[in-house]
Amino acid sequence: MNKLQQLLTMLLVLGVLFRAAPGRAANRVIVVPLGGFSGNATSADVIHGRSFSSKTAGKGAVGSLKIRDGAILYTNTVGMEFSLIPAGSFIMGSPDGSGDTDHPPVRPAEDGRDSYEKQHQVTITKSFYMQTTEVTQAQWEMIMGSGTNPAYFASCGMACPVEQVSWFDAQNFIDALNALEHRTNCNTIPNSCYTLPTEAQWEYAARADTVTAFYNGDILAPTGNDINLDKIGWYGFNAGGTTHPVAQLASNSLGLYDMAGNVREWCRDWGGNYPDNPVTDPGGPTSGVGRVNRGGDWSDLPAHHRSAMRFDNSPSFRSKQIGFRLVLPSWP
Repeated sequence: MNKLQQLLTMLLVLGVLFRAAPGRAANRVIVVPLGGFSGNATSADVIHGRSFSSKTAGKGAVGSLKIRDGAILYTNTVGMEFSLIPAGSFIMGSPDGSGDTDHPPVRPAEDGRDSYEKQHQVTITKSFYMQTTEVTQAQWEMIMGSGTNPAYFASCGMACPVEQVSWFDAQNFIDALNALEHRTNCNTIPNSCYTLPTEAQWEYAARADTVTAFYNGDILAPTGNDINLDKIGWYGFNAGGTTHPVAQLASNSLGLYDMAGNVREWCRDWGGNYPDNPVTDPGGPTSGVGRVNRGGDWSDLPAHHRSAMRFDNSPSFRSKQIGFRLVLPSWP
């Protein structure tokens, strides 16, 4: 497939369809903005270099779409960037070393594995956008107001992840952002609203089609300096006891940064045991004691940064180790 064919395929995925205008050559497009309705714009308006603008359509959510290193990215009205995560299936959890052939490939147990990580097949039926970075201190103040930054590591700077936010604090941020962008009736189509990712969405996006402990390979030093983790995550052996500006280390193949370090990230789900059978679009238990958070943080051992590693804490809990990132539905 040549580059033009790849570009056209990605445009179709985005919902950007070419259509001839009456009496003219096929130089117009129908743009379906994220969360909005279709509107007309000339191809010159919509396609500029490697960027795709939904603002020119004049309808729906204002923002832009672009392609970077194979990732399809959406930038919202306040500059937060999201990567398109295609629908699909994966094996959630980590191998137990028993030679389990029901959840291929057969791999040894990962260092630091917990029984809480039982492998099972998960299908994600709808594509979605995930924020490419953790919510930053600058983004927090932009949405919640100047002077509201709760971060313990405020001296790290506005490009560093916000932390010391509870699960409830994250919900307040989401409500404020949805209101700012006039996103209402959040459970209806074609409207779409920001949320925390489900635990399944988080691990699916973090893995990016990989089956290793980290998205760039196996764990090499579970309790020491790990040369694989050094490339992708801030942790106890390279962070120097603090958070760092987001997107400084290598992303995964979906264009997501800091999925294995910097701060742990709240998910939507209550903590609980995984099911035995394959599941579709799981949302976790209906009740519980703690809300899930994922990804490891600036103070953790390498084993705690594995894609399958799970934590949960009271939704009112605040910690300098925990922040969050958002997802946004992508309705076909």
